[in-house]
Amino acid sequence: MMNEQQMSQVRRRVHRLREFYVHVAIYVVVIGGLAILNWIVSPTFWWVAFPAIGWGIGLAAHATSVFFDDGLFGPEWEERKTQELAERELRRTSS
Repeated sequence: MMNEQQMSQVRRRVHRLREFYVHVAIYVVVIGGLAILNWIVSPTFWWVAFPAIGWGIGLAAHATSVFFDDGLFGPEWEERKTQELAERELRRTSS
């Protein structure tokens, strides 16, 4: 059975997932609407690609923060890298 701290972490993770899925849904609706508007107003120039790419970069960053705990370079990565560099330094000085 989970203790209160573990349950709190699970709730926080679910909350972050929900926020991300809402972000994706809004992106799809807004960019879809802009694509329709673009098609009606100026079908020869697809300007909708600019907001889609710009917002898509932000959406990718949001996904990274949700699916890679604390981002790509979070505390776990930092700890692994610290260990790796410490071991490398130890090998270099002991040679």
